[in-house]
Amino acid sequence: MLTLIAAALALALAWPGVDEAAEALLDDSGAPGAVVALLDDDGGHIGVAGTRIHRRDAPVEADDLWHMGSNTKAMTATLVARLVEQGVVRWEMTVGEVLGSLDLDIHDDLAGADFAALLMHRSGLAANAGPITAIRLGGTDSSRDAAADRLIYARAVLGSTGGPAGEFLYSNAGYVIAALMLEQLTGETYETLMEREVFGPLRMGSAGWGPPGIRDAADQPRGHRPGLFGFSAIEPGASADNPPALNPAGRAHMTMADLLRFLDIHRRGAAGEETGYLSVESFERLHRPEGNYAMGWGVREDGTLSHSGSNTMWLVTMRIDASRGVAAAAGVNDGRLDTVAGPVGAALNTVMAEPD
Repeated sequence: MLTLIAAALALALAWPGVDEAAEALLDDSGAPGAVVALLDDDGGHIGVAGTRIHRRDAPVEADDLWHMGSNTKAMTATLVARLVEQGVVRWEMTVGEVLGSLDLDIHDDLAGADFAALLMHRSGLAANAGPITAIRLGGTDSSRDAAADRLIYARAVLGSTGGPAGEFLYSNAGYVIAALMLEQLTGETYETLMEREVFGPLRMGSAGWGPPGIRDAADQPRGHRPGLFGFSAIEPGASADNPPALNPAGRAHMTMADLLRFLDIHRRGAAGEETGYLSVESFERLHRPEGNYAMGWGVREDGTLSHSGSNTMWLVTMRIDASRGVAAAAGVNDGRLDTVAGPVGAALNTVMAEPD
């Protein structure tokens, strides 16, 4: 079944509705480039508009790579569910249980946080490590050992709390600690586990980490943000993303066709379909919210699953309506969230609207 779905999505043919939505998103947001992708009963459809780089003649293409930001969290949670089903991990394993033997100062209120609490932002951890740690761990993917850096990151965040355990506090740190726990339990890096358990089985062959593309090549879209010299593209490098240690929280990139593959398995799982990838019970656990947040997914009032990701230079929002069998994503290579978030949401509303 997965093979047939992968073959259908590989077509990812342009569709008039997504083409028009991408053009409207470009106009409404003022971003350099835009993408809108839809998955429905007819397959995957991808529309693009604009340019990879502000004021450069390098048009966005349908198979370009997009930075996923915090949408990566749903992928990390999926990895944990896979390892739970294999008996490698238990949802109830705690920070103290798994990391207690390491040379870490773990606050008593954090020691009892389990995988579920970490993935639902209810562990009591702060949102992020401080700026000194971010500077210390900054660098390109080739210059850093992300797994070793996660241990340094853990030392910076586990000694004190960010809020009461059990209360919602959106935390990138929680996902980094969850990944470190997986590494301690398996002896493998988070990145290796993701390739074996998520990217590989779902045929997400374009998936990688950090800002996409080769510096000065105009080969992929660039993230953009305002700066001292005005609005500009940020070339791949240390200044174009968060530190590599934060891969589990928000540094994946991939094509929209591959994101649709990921959305498809969750769309089917949320509808109660046997996928052969995760059990219906695992999908139900991943998607079941406490408040309005589940494990890497926000749950809207209408029951649709949604999440957004931005590293302040991009914005991609993904959404699943399992009741109608529809999933979509929309994004821009522009981090001016006050300007672009509304148009991105409107583009999703447009392509996911029920036909008249």
